[in-house]
Amino acid sequence: MIPPDPVLHHELPVIRKIIDDETWLEGERRGCSVLPTDQIVRERVCEVVLRIGQELRETLSASLTTASPPLGVAPVSVTGVNSAGGGP
Repeated sequence: MIPPDPVLHHELPVIRKIIDDETWLEGERRGCSVLPTDQIVRERVCEVVLRIGQELRETLSASLTTASPPLGVAPVSVTGVNSAGGGP
């Protein structure tokens, strides 16, 4: 079983917002309401997620690594390691 991805948990609200926005925009284009499952809406959501996906993942990953660790988990220290990856 694949372990849960903590970044994906934080990406879901952003993806839901993209779906809501694209559904509203397509409704405005057509002049009537559309469902989030509409083919055009789905295609546009995919385009947006593919376009911003890597940037979104990097941003959320960075924010999760700077956040305080959960209770009972000690932060990892990397002191003494230079930028070339060698030891002290």
